[in-house]
Amino acid sequence: MKKYVCILFFSLGLLKAQEFPNNLNVDEAISFALENNTEIINAKLEVDKAYKEKWKTISIGLPQVKASFDYTNFLELPVSLIPAQFFGGQEGDFAEVSFGTEQNLVGSARISQMIFDGSYIVGVKATKTYLKVSDNALQKTNLNVRRSVNNAYLNTLLSKENIDFIDKNIKNLEGTLRETKKLFKNGFIEEESVEQLKITLSELKSKRKFAYQFSLLSKDILKISLGYEEEDELNLTSSLESIINSQVFEVPVIESWDINSNIDVKIANNNVEFKRLEYKLEQSKSLPTLSTFISGAYTGNNNSFSFNKQNQKWFGSALFGVSLEVPLFSSFGRSASSQMAKISYQQSKKILEKTQREIKVSAKNAKANYELAIDDFYVSKNNMNLAERIERKNQIKFSQGMANSFELRQAQSQLYKTQKNYLDAVQKLVSKKIELKTILNITNN
Repeated sequence: MKKYVCILFFSLGLLKAQEFPNNLNVDEAISFALENNTEIINAKLEVDKAYKEKWKTISIGLPQVKASFDYTNFLELPVSLIPAQFFGGQEGDFAEVSFGTEQNLVGSARISQMIFDGSYIVGVKATKTYLKVSDNALQKTNLNVRRSVNNAYLNTLLSKENIDFIDKNIKNLEGTLRETKKLFKNGFIEEESVEQLKITLSELKSKRKFAYQFSLLSKDILKISLGYEEEDELNLTSSLESIINSQVFEVPVIESWDINSNIDVKIANNNVEFKRLEYKLEQSKSLPTLSTFISGAYTGNNNSFSFNKQNQKWFGSALFGVSLEVPLFSSFGRSASSQMAKISYQQSKKILEKTQREIKVSAKNAKANYELAIDDFYVSKNNMNLAERIERKNQIKFSQGMANSFELRQAQSQLYKTQKNYLDAVQKLVSKKIELKTILNITNN
């Protein structure tokens, strides 16, 4: 028994490992999120609902069949009064008569078919727009998930890089502190220099603790975006350098860009189409509706429940009918509703024009911000390299007695600041590229 339990747990663990891989690069993370993210799954279910809604609307105009069975049991038959003279009695007297049988069973069927209804025609057209709305909502969700996964993945790598910077700085500072303590012990340097280095080292260790906690939080946010559980193992195989060098400096061309490919413009266009159909729907309510039906029934009557016997008599009936409804006068209610829908339609077109103008400006602004982020990245990287060389020179001068502790601390502070500026520049560079790609609806990883 224990053997089978172990095999079961091993199989479940293997299944989980297959579903939630432990190692993901940034492209694999995005692809995995597009299949497993909760928002994506719900958006796909909304598309499925839209297809069901489409068929539900179409089925209204197809033949409708209903069947019914009615059983009645008169505990006491109703009594009717009939003039007694009909039966040879005296004029002015009434005879008490009960008609019918105590038990009745009626089985009937009805087939109805819509022939013309203006609102139905509009409704069928609206289902196509509803499908577009659901598809566009899924597309927008995809873009948002791509952006969130990209940013979360990047933030996790930046957190790790920040820890690496701090660890390197701590290692260098601890070495300098050991040498400084020796110089102080031999009387070549003042105690203030040792204390100054201790303060800097204490600050770095405090920053290291904060950076470590932030790295855990960044990875948890990434797991949520991917659909992982908090306890699931996840290793990031893409390096920060690979993300920076992976075509991140290619500036998309927006001069020949079709603004209608933007997801917000698509949604605004859908809204215009919806409002137009609502206007058509209100107009169609002034048209007549025509439908037809056929129904048939069989009725059985008896004073006892013997409907299942062969000698039970059944009486059939059938009829055919046509129904025509013509709206004549609604005290101008339909006209008011139609005018309201027309105004909403006009408003939606104005919203579309405003959205198009805003997206054009946003695209230009996003491109400019991305180009500035590229320049800022190169400046920050160059400044960090310069600050590293300056700090190393000051360490050498300090160990040789050519620089004091204040000058060394100033060089160290400058290095730490440029390292932070570099990481901020990387974060800005990638996020601005993602923002531009989102506006342009570029979905390649």
